[in-house]
Amino acid sequence: MNKFFKTAFLGIMTLAAFEGKAQNDKNPRSIKPVIDIDATEVKSQDRTGTCWSFATTSFIESELIRMGKGAHNISEMYNVRNVYPKKAEVYVRNHGKAQFGEGSLAHDVINSVREYGMVPESVYTGLKFDNRYNHAEMSNILKKILQGVVENKGRTLSKKWKEAYNAVLDVYMGSAPETFEYEGKMYTPKSFADMLGMNPDDYITVTSFTHQPYYSQFILQVPDNFSDGMFYNLPLDEYMEVIDHALKNGYTLSLDADVSEKGFSSKHGLAIVPTEYKGKDAFFKENVSEVSVTSESRQEAYDNYQTTDDHLMHITGTGKDKYGNKYFKVKNSWGSNGLGFGGNIYMSDSYMRLKSISVLLHKDALPKNVKKKLGVK
Repeated sequence: MNKFFKTAFLGIMTLAAFEGKAQNDKNPRSIKPVIDIDATEVKSQDRTGTCWSFATTSFIESELIRMGKGAHNISEMYNVRNVYPKKAEVYVRNHGKAQFGEGSLAHDVINSVREYGMVPESVYTGLKFDNRYNHAEMSNILKKILQGVVENKGRTLSKKWKEAYNAVLDVYMGSAPETFEYEGKMYTPKSFADMLGMNPDDYITVTSFTHQPYYSQFILQVPDNFSDGMFYNLPLDEYMEVIDHALKNGYTLSLDADVSEKGFSSKHGLAIVPTEYKGKDAFFKENVSEVSVTSESRQEAYDNYQTTDDHLMHITGTGKDKYGNKYFKVKNSWGSNGLGFGGNIYMSDSYMRLKSISVLLHKDALPKNVKKKLGVK
């Protein structure tokens, strides 16, 4: 998640407080669910850049329901607490020439589960201040520590900087639990994840760009990919086929997308790319023509920084409006108060084609022909 999103998020929250009181019950396009896969309630990341963890943890919660493990409230901030030291190591090893901030990507949650396991929300909340999350001060302090380490003129780095760095995380987020009790049984984070049947190796990330060969893996160049996560590359139509096939077969997906378009409105709960912008609110309330998206136009938007990894969300279904237009139901993490569709967004097919960066999903959610082309076992 980039600086644009942090600024936009604060503006959206303020707008919702003044203008969004009645929006939860409004459905200007009469969108009706077609596919509606079980998901946990909408939460709020508050004033943090942790959408990546909220989206992918929500995805994991839906996976647990799909696998017959029941509904569990999994801690988003446990993943965040585990990923911050990883970011620090990358930053220092790159002599400060690396991205450092609050943002990460979906695979970083999966990597956290692989290495550290998971814990319930009741065990680790990550600490709130004034009843909400706010990581701005913490993030600034952490970066100052790392800058001091990189600029150290003593030639040799001590290991003390890691202790100082983790001490700040403990103050602002709390120390991560080593053991805990849940539903009458004792667990470690790893045994808890094992008990729930979470296998990190079952999950892959898929994208679609022309600057890399199709049906191969590559490291996608977006700032928040600090951990050099690998993405499978597909032609655009097959990328969309993957999303549709997953949803039709009961699988949800973690989504990385751009939310900087005028056609994205959390207040209205809609995301579209109209061929002509008709002004505030107007085109959310009527049927409008949308941009026809090609592989070339998608690539151009990416290369021109018009499509960036602003925000991660969770795709949980599909819907259709009274005009027959198709949408993807996307669970957001900005809360539900004053926001359309209870904090969910209905994203048009055109918007998904143009403004999505990638999706993370269970490998068994792939169509068989696509799975074979990618060489996924």
